[in-house]
Amino acid sequence: MIRLAHADDLLILQDIERAAGQAFRSLGMDRIADDEPFSVDELGAYVAGGRAWVYVDGLDYPVAYLLADIIDGNGHVEQVSVHPDQAHQGLGRELLHAARVWARGHGMQQQTLSTFRDVPWNAPYYRRLGFDVLDAGTWGPELTRLMEHEAELGLTRWPRVAMWRPVVPPK
Repeated sequence: MIRLAHADDLLILQDIERAAGQAFRSLGMDRIADDEPFSVDELGAYVAGGRAWVYVDGLDYPVAYLLADIIDGNGHVEQVSVHPDQAHQGLGRELLHAARVWARGHGMQQQTLSTFRDVPWNAPYYRRLGFDVLDAGTWGPELTRLMEHEAELGLTRWPRVAMWRPVVPPK
């Protein structure tokens, strides 16, 4: 089940992010695996803004989450993480769908994200869900700033891409 995250979930979201990040070690991306999750205050802002969803187990315990922003008027997926014990069950796909419905409900036309181009559970995964690479020349000013910020953080040591899909699925 998916629900909006609440303040009691914040420490759990950090634990999910730390656990999910460990998969990057298998690709030699230890710096990514060691990256700290969002702070409780940062996560709290997403919760307060109604832009944080959790996938919960039968005991209402979060096992995956998604954070969304609004970038250039589009619903932007800031973070989606699934605890490795719950991976490969479609939880990320369902969270992405919930964020897509949210974006559509707020009159947005696209869902965007930035991700690693060659990490199997990043860009290739999102392609299977209908996302396409967004060429740099078509980025809006906010997405451009985000991608520049990621470069400043050193994330472009591994190729990154911006991706998009319409919030209304094609018929």
